[in-house]
Amino acid sequence: MTPTLITRLPHVGTTIFTVMSALAAQHKAVNLGQGFPDFACDPALVDQVTQAMQSGHNQYPPMPGVAVFRDAIASKIAALYGHSYRAADEITVTAGATQAIITAILAIVHPGDEVIVLEPCYDSYVPNIELAGGTAVRVALTPGTFRPDFDKIAAAITPQTRAILINSPHNPSATVWTRQDMLRLQEILAPTNVLLISDEVYEHMVFDGVAHQSAARFPGLAERAFIVSSFGKTYHVTGWKVGYVAARGALMAEFRKVHQFNVFTVNTPMQYGLAAYMADPAPYLNLPAFYQRKRDLFRAGLAGSRLRLLPSEGSYFQCLDISAVSDLGEADFCQWLTAEVGVAAIPLSAFYGDGFDQRVVRFCFAKQDATLHAALQRLKAL
Repeated sequence: MTPTLITRLPHVGTTIFTVMSALAAQHKAVNLGQGFPDFACDPALVDQVTQAMQSGHNQYPPMPGVAVFRDAIASKIAALYGHSYRAADEITVTAGATQAIITAILAIVHPGDEVIVLEPCYDSYVPNIELAGGTAVRVALTPGTFRPDFDKIAAAITPQTRAILINSPHNPSATVWTRQDMLRLQEILAPTNVLLISDEVYEHMVFDGVAHQSAARFPGLAERAFIVSSFGKTYHVTGWKVGYVAARGALMAEFRKVHQFNVFTVNTPMQYGLAAYMADPAPYLNLPAFYQRKRDLFRAGLAGSRLRLLPSEGSYFQCLDISAVSDLGEADFCQWLTAEVGVAAIPLSAFYGDGFDQRVVRFCFAKQDATLHAALQRLKAL
């Protein structure tokens, strides 16, 4: 007889992404639900990884990551954001951004600590906090605009607050924090010991000529921040699961203590391949224009529909208000849309702890043009 377990995550079930992808496959729907590309990466990147394998880079790398790769990451951050991190002890390569986030949380959060999360938020944040024995303190972004409400954020800080987790460009709302937003956060945190986890995986997908405001740009934030990013998002290789964390040495020392015992190291040839590929900054510097064109194609195709387009300032997501189309709630609408119209989307209510329904759904436009055109043709029925 199998022993009975007491679950560590009693509120976690099958994710909405799994449910909607299965439904999309069942109905042969165009899947604009899950956030990953359906097109190939640059063949030159695959060639660099292949060359690394053929050159014998197939054994364990150093625990924090291959030295030339960490050097390339540190150089990129310095060039883009004007802040220098030491590659030796302030950059760690991770098995994707999700592992980076849980490792940062496990490194700093103790039982009884509070961590502020801004809803709607990526679905790993709260379970990560709970696994560390902490308490997630949910603060809602302003409904409708999804802008941070700094009065509410400040009011949520208590003597038990260990950290705050922010995400810009934001999944799922596609909003982008401004310089003034980051300065206000810096001002609020200055008199506290609160740490910052800044999820910046969509850093190279900011549109309309706007600059990404990394926490690395702001000295008062950089001193207390774990900055997380993802090569999977930047180079269209989400399945490779390679990311990194940048943090000051004292913070990184604690991060690495946990990192060495939950993954230890990250795929060796991909690190060498990515390091070589990063010698040319054009792929990430050109990424905003690449995705802005897809955003504009998708938005233009929906302009005549009754789906109301919300701003898409960054990331590869587009949110739409469904109020003029249906009386259904978000989750029921997404199931109806998948089964009857043949396009899969994700309800924003899935990103709230209480399932807050504001009649908004999220589409992903990180797809081939043919995929987007096929979806738009079906959505014309609305």
